[in-house]
Amino acid sequence: MKQLSDIGLIGLAVMGENLVLNMESKGFQVSVYNRTVEKVDNFINGRAKGKNIKGTHSLEELVQSLERPRKVMMMVKAGEAVDKLIESLIPLLEPGDIIIDGGNTHFPDTDRRTKYVESKGLLYIGTGVSGGEEGALNGPSIMPGGSPKAWPEVKPIFQSIAAKVENGIPCCDWVGENGAGHFVKMVHNGIEYGDMQIINEAYHIMKELLGMTADEMHEVFKEWNNGPLNSYLIEITRDILAYKDEDGQPLVDKILDTAGQKGTGKWTGISALELGIPLTLIGEAVFSRCLSAIKEERVTASKILEGPKPQFKGDRNAFLNDLHDAVYASKIISYAQGYALMSAAAKEYGWKLNYGGIALMWRGGCIIRSVFLGKIKEAYDENPNLTNLLLAPFFKEVIHKAQNGWRKVVATAIENGIPTPAFASALNYYDGYRHDRLPANLLQAQRDYFGAHTYERIDQPRGKFFHTNWTGKGGTTASTTYNV
Repeated sequence: MKQLSDIGLIGLAVMGENLVLNMESKGFQVSVYNRTVEKVDNFINGRAKGKNIKGTHSLEELVQSLERPRKVMMMVKAGEAVDKLIESLIPLLEPGDIIIDGGNTHFPDTDRRTKYVESKGLLYIGTGVSGGEEGALNGPSIMPGGSPKAWPEVKPIFQSIAAKVENGIPCCDWVGENGAGHFVKMVHNGIEYGDMQIINEAYHIMKELLGMTADEMHEVFKEWNNGPLNSYLIEITRDILAYKDEDGQPLVDKILDTAGQKGTGKWTGISALELGIPLTLIGEAVFSRCLSAIKEERVTASKILEGPKPQFKGDRNAFLNDLHDAVYASKIISYAQGYALMSAAAKEYGWKLNYGGIALMWRGGCIIRSVFLGKIKEAYDENPNLTNLLLAPFFKEVIHKAQNGWRKVVATAIENGIPTPAFASALNYYDGYRHDRLPANLLQAQRDYFGAHTYERIDQPRGKFFHTNWTGKGGTTASTTYNV
């Protein structure tokens, strides 16, 4: 074992431990620390025994065990704990040393911390790490941002431990300054919410409308995973549906239908509202989890409120093909909205995001990894200035072919009283986006009527605003112009 380690890591929960083991397996020596020092000893004498991993029992000892510039990675709960740890580390470090936050931090906090840490002469990285405990151990997707000068120092470690795709390309590259890395990770998680909701709606339709068993659904998802829907989430859904409880019955049927969330999907939705981006599908995915959480209230309502009883009379195999198309088309909408949000954020915060590179980073290791992402990279390689993913030739053609089945699924679900907020909101977004004229002219007239908020005219240049005295009783004074 070398006298000094290549990197230090604080926080020996499952993700922290697995990242350390991953780093060590790639030839790096790692020093570790945990606030509960017993965890350090248990790790060193357990999973880390005989490896180039050095246990430390204080922050001072951890810092002293690292080669310069020191690299200290925090894998602790996002929020106040990160700020407190930064304050404890700053006095122990020297100019040029690097603090890394690998947790699920909200990007404005990373913006703030980067500026603060840099003001102390140090460097800061806020990085998204996706892939769960398996990814952390075998190769996650890593999305770093923060102080650009820190990237060359951590690049060899991060790219070594990241998942690899074709030709050994790592699913890790520099995203941008300040909170860019954590913003991209946040959008990744938002898309993850959307993907999961889409799959859950397909499952709900199969179960409630088509009356399929878990084993039958397993076979459908198995088939889907061999085509364009091939992805980690389709794969694990296939496996979940086949898993049996101790009594031989499907375990999934015994799980309470209340979903949890840690906030990243909500952050994505809030960011979209702040930037004025219609992130409708991901928003519905968040709200669907909220609706699932009021289980007792729903049970009561189910005994009072009426609706149609699901009854399917058509060709089941043909409808399953339609359902496949609905999943595929809705998935495209989810990514299109997510990429639109990243584009708006890049303009707002001055980031130079590589959209094709982001798709490549998501190709392996992360929760939303899929074959689908290769097509996104190709789309942005062909047109780096693509305004919306739907306008890329490949995705335009897929939607064109899928929309008939997609519409049948949404209509059938509505007729049978089965909620499909993701499918329906995705379709509504598509129909809204493809219309050159929407009813917002009436909306703007209403706003001008009751609040003198003004409007633009189709026969006048953009940016020229008008106000009408609709009742003849109002004045000519207008309110401030509207913002879209």
